[in-house]
Amino acid sequence: MTPAPTDAGPRADSAPPGGAERRTISLPSEVVRALERRMQGTSFESVDAFVTFVLERLLEQPGEGPFSAEDERLLRDRLRSLGYID
Repeated sequence: MTPAPTDAGPRADSAPPGGAERRTISLPSEVVRALERRMQGTSFESVDAFVTFVLERLLEQPGEGPFSAEDERLLRDRLRSLGYID
């Protein structure tokens, strides 16, 4: 189902600048369904376009620096619980 475009700004489904190489990631089905609900009523034509837009904006924000040891431990525990790492 493709949501109707809105006047939410520039089209978010355009190719990355310079035709950058693309990689594939896997997301749990429930995350994809939540993303599809979140992007309803926007100009995004795909979950890929929406996720790319969100991640690009996240990376533009100044970070606190590298993960702390505790942050990394929590991230590894979460990835392990989701079955992404052993």
